[in-house]
Amino acid sequence: MRSRDIVVTLGIIGIILMIIIPVPLFMLDLLLSLNISISLLILLISIYTKEALEFSVFPSLLLVTTLFRLALNITTTRYILSQGSAGDVIEAFGNFVMGGNALVGFIVFIIIVIIQFMVITKGAERVSEVGARFTLDAMPGKQMAIDADLNSGIIDEKEARERRKKIQMEADFYGAMDGASKFVKGDAIAGIIIALINIAAGLVVGMVFQGMPLQEAISRYTLLTVGDGLVSQIPALLISTGTGIVVTRAASESNLSSDVIKQLFNQPKTMFIVSGVLFFLGLTPLPFIPYFMLSIIFAVLGYNMISASKKDISEQEKEAQEKEVDIEEIRKPENVLPLLQVDPIELEFGYGIIPLADKAQGGDLFDRLVMIRRQCALEMGIIVPMIRLRDNIQLDANEYIIKIKGIEIARGEILFDHYLAMNPGNAEGEISGIDTIEPAFGLPAKWIDDKEREKAEILGYTVVDPPSIISTHLTEIIKRFSHELLGRQEVKMLVDNLKENYPALVEEVIPNLLSLGELQKVLCNLLKEGVPIRNLPTIIETLADYAALTKDTDMLTEYVRQALFRTITKVFIPTQEAKVITLDQGLEQTIVDSLQNTETGTYLALDPHISQTLANEILKQVEKLVSIGHQPIILTSPVVRIYLKRFIDQISEDIVVLSYNEIDPKVKIQSAGMVSV
Repeated sequence: MRSRDIVVTLGIIGIILMIIIPVPLFMLDLLLSLNISISLLILLISIYTKEALEFSVFPSLLLVTTLFRLALNITTTRYILSQGSAGDVIEAFGNFVMGGNALVGFIVFIIIVIIQFMVITKGAERVSEVGARFTLDAMPGKQMAIDADLNSGIIDEKEARERRKKIQMEADFYGAMDGASKFVKGDAIAGIIIALINIAAGLVVGMVFQGMPLQEAISRYTLLTVGDGLVSQIPALLISTGTGIVVTRAASESNLSSDVIKQLFNQPKTMFIVSGVLFFLGLTPLPFIPYFMLSIIFAVLGYNMISASKKDISEQEKEAQEKEVDIEEIRKPENVLPLLQVDPIELEFGYGIIPLADKAQGGDLFDRLVMIRRQCALEMGIIVPMIRLRDNIQLDANEYIIKIKGIEIARGEILFDHYLAMNPGNAEGEISGIDTIEPAFGLPAKWIDDKEREKAEILGYTVVDPPSIISTHLTEIIKRFSHELLGRQEVKMLVDNLKENYPALVEEVIPNLLSLGELQKVLCNLLKEGVPIRNLPTIIETLADYAALTKDTDMLTEYVRQALFRTITKVFIPTQEAKVITLDQGLEQTIVDSLQNTETGTYLALDPHISQTLANEILKQVEKLVSIGHQPIILTSPVVRIYLKRFIDQISEDIVVLSYNEIDPKVKIQSAGMVSV
């Protein structure tokens, strides 16, 4: 890029120096040809540009190309008046146009200049002026439309900035074009003046200084003047045409060529009418052959349009028939089966959240879903099924709901252009915002704007953006309901993956000791209480030791929990110190005595009075522990743990129940209260 910048800079400096320093004659021919090439390139780019901003450098190019042509005019004038010659290119253009007659050549040159100046340049100048005025007048309305879309959530802040930038660029472009078109107008006027000077001065130089006869001087200098004028005015004509195309170009999804063909030749009736009129004119005293040939051409065009139209209609009818067949297939009774499929996880959201899921609008929600699946695999050891994203017009614009197996589990609402600020407990100071509740953990929070964000972070608040709120909420729901998402198919995938590294272990346990369904129940029991199953080899090893003794999945789960004591300790007691609630020894004995064995398993059958008293005592001790900022953990003996956990789940699922064998011996345990009845 640096080398390109240097080339452009040196080129502009070279053009300015060319006005002062003479250019060798052989180099002049090359520069004149380059001028025509650049002009042709600009014209073609103008034709194939879809909108004006794609060629935003055009106003600056007009200045540079105009300066280049004027520098060439000065150079050629220097050669014409000093040497009576200006290179092969100019002589070739002069001879071609003049055809041996100086007067005819000069008149043709004057006509070309007048056409460029009076028609194309003047029209392009007027269109540029009107376009600049209308663009500036429309800016406030466009800005208000962008603000309205932003406030309603249809677009995000990034897209709003891009649209505002585009509006500003349009205003700058048309304003620059209004001024740059004056360069083209001035160039045309300068071309006429230079031509008159070359002829008048050439006659004086030829007759006075070189002793030429009048007729020879007129022929010689008119030839050079016309050639010089054409070499400069033809590129100017090309660029003027390009200017008119750019400033008259309406917004479209295709280029000028495609639009002309599509819009000019799309009515067969008009082709036949034109054909008939031309044929009638051919029967008049006008020449018959040209009008007859054109009549045939337009008739063929009309016929081809009708054929193409019939083909399009047949294709549309075919598509309509295919759609009708598809509808009939859907109506068949046996085709309702796809409707019975229920997605494991669904995230439905209002139309205002769509930009978060659209990569084209800068949304990264899909990437966050990938990270959620990776996070759950690393933390919980589970394979999260594919998460289905759907927009739901029945929801509010910024509302979303999370479904597990088709049933709504949770919902939340976000505010665009705001951040959620939460006090982690050590934040100092107050911030201004809209009070709300954090959806994932139910904590008090505030919606704050971007101006308040830095202040909140300095004060110690936890600040998150809307996409993080949704992904965090979704992650917590997946972890909470992971035991429902873990089916036999997912367990088989875990077992097959384990078998690659531990083939002997898997072959011994499955299916010889346990079925896939029994293993699934054990894993679901662990996940239901928040115990990760990533250490699958240890789980299978433990099941291999105890599956021969009992097939009770609840008891097998307890054995596995004891084997995973370090994992459980890390999850629930990360600080290596814990204040816990214990059970009175008599209460534990009462629970053991109340166990009843049935064919379907062992259940706790407490006296209703004891159950009510036990529930009240547990809640009292839990509230005391929570009030001092500790997680409620109840510690009990291994034989009682599972039955007490089932009893407590009826009160609250957030209370952790551990046995003595599930805690690392290195952890310091302190009793903060005892439950007794």
